[in-house]
Amino acid sequence: MGSMAAPPPPPPCQCHLVCVPYPGRGHVNAMLNLCRLLAAARDGVSATVVVTEEWLGLLTAGGPAPLPRAVRLAAIPNVIPSEHGRAADWAGFVEAVYTKMEAPFVRLLDGLQAQGGAPAAIVADTFVPWAVRVGNRRRIPVCVLSPLSAAMFSVQYHFHRLPQAAGGSASPPLDGADIADGVGPCLIENYIPGLKSIRLADLEPSHSNKAALNSILEAYVEVRKAQCVIFTSFYEIESDAIDSLRQELPCPVFSVGPCIPFMALQEHNANTEKESYMAWLDAQPVNSVLYVSLGSFLSVSPAQLDEIAYGLAQSKVRFMWVLRDACSRVEGLIQGSDGMVVPWSDQLKVLCHPSVGGFLTHCGMNSMLEALYAGVPMLTLPIVLDQPINSRLIVDVWKVGYSLKEKVRADSVIGRDEIAEAVKKLMMNSGDAEGVRRRASLLEEASRTTAEEGGSSYRDIMAFIDFISPSKR
Repeated sequence: MGSMAAPPPPPPCQCHLVCVPYPGRGHVNAMLNLCRLLAAARDGVSATVVVTEEWLGLLTAGGPAPLPRAVRLAAIPNVIPSEHGRAADWAGFVEAVYTKMEAPFVRLLDGLQAQGGAPAAIVADTFVPWAVRVGNRRRIPVCVLSPLSAAMFSVQYHFHRLPQAAGGSASPPLDGADIADGVGPCLIENYIPGLKSIRLADLEPSHSNKAALNSILEAYVEVRKAQCVIFTSFYEIESDAIDSLRQELPCPVFSVGPCIPFMALQEHNANTEKESYMAWLDAQPVNSVLYVSLGSFLSVSPAQLDEIAYGLAQSKVRFMWVLRDACSRVEGLIQGSDGMVVPWSDQLKVLCHPSVGGFLTHCGMNSMLEALYAGVPMLTLPIVLDQPINSRLIVDVWKVGYSLKEKVRADSVIGRDEIAEAVKKLMMNSGDAEGVRRRASLLEEASRTTAEEGGSSYRDIMAFIDFISPSKR
C-alpha cells in the first residue's frame, strides 16, 4: 500500500481581529504574542492591536521581536496615567483603564469599521471589561484573553465559592488554619475543582485588599458575557484546571500557549549581531549562570533588593541580573562577585542560552512560560497578584523549582544567607535539584511539542480561528 498524501493545508480565511490588551507590559506582550501565533497559523488572519499613544511609542522604539505584516498597531490618546510610575497608584490606574479607555476605543472602532466593515471578533484582555460591553452592543463576538494561568482565572471566576467571600465584599481566611473538622488546610481545591496544592494564603495580599478585589471581580462579571475564553497557558501544564473550566464555563475555552515570542527567537538566532551580555554568556560554562529578573512592575523593596544583591555575591554563583532601576547601587553591592547587571535583555533568548541553568523570578506569567519553554528551573520570589499562585504551580505542582517566600522574616525581608543557600541548592544540584532539572526538561519538551502541528495548542489555535471566522458562522 502506498503512503498516504499529506492533508491539504486549511484554506485561507478573511478574518480580522481588533485586540485590546490591558496597558501593562506582561498583558501587552501576551496579546502581541497571541496575534503572532494566529497570523502564522493561517493565511488571511490579521489583527489590529489597540494601545495608547505612549505604548505605541514604546513598542515602535525598537525591540527584539518585530511584528508580522498581518499585525498592526493603532493608538488611542493617553487617557490613563503613564506606564512610568503607575505602580505608585495601582487602584487609580485600574480605575482609569476601566472608565476612560472605552470612549476613544469606540471612536477608533468606528473608523476601522468605516474602512473595512466590522471585525470578525474583538479580543480583549480580562481586565478591559468594557470591551465586552462594546462588542455585545454591536453584535461583534468578544473573546476574552486571560494572560493569567488557568488556575488563577478559575480562582477569580469562582471567587464567590471561597469561604467568607459572599458577594466579593470580604476576603477569605488567609491564615492557613483548618477550615472545619475533616477538611484540612486551607486548600482552594476544597471549594473550586481542578486546582491542586494552591492555598487560600496564596491570594495575599491583593485579594485581601477590598478595593483591589472589587476591581478584579468587576472584570469577571463581563467575562461571563463573552463568547469564548483564550488562555496563554497550555493544556499539558494545566489540564485539571482547563478541563474543569471547559465543563463549567458557558462558552468555548481555548488554550493556545505558550504565548511567548518563540518564533521571533528562531528568526533572531539567524542574526549574527550580538549584544554584549550574550558574548559574556557565551564565555560561561553550561548551566552555570543564574538569570535574575524580578519584573518591571511592583518590584521588591529597597531592603529586599540589597539582601538579594548580598545573597547573590555570597553564593559565589555566576549570575546575570536585569534591573531597570538602581543598577549603579546594586553594582556597588556585588563588587567582587562573578555577576553582571544589565538594564534590559532579550529574556527568552537569554533563558535558552546553554550557560543559563536557573532563573530567580517574580513568577509573572510570561516569565514562567518562557522558563518552561527553555527548560530552566526556577527560584521563586512572588510579590503580588497571580505571582504566589504561579509560584505554587512551579514548586508544588510541577516541581521545577524552589520557593524563597517561606524564608521571609518578621520584617517581610528574606535574608542574604537564605538567598545564598537557595541559589547554591538550585545551581549546584544539591538535594533533589537533579530531579527538578529533569522535570524542567520534560516540560521544555511539552512546551515545544504543544505548538507543533497536531499538538494541543496547535489544535486549539485552529479551532479558535474556525470559531471566529465569518465563513463558519
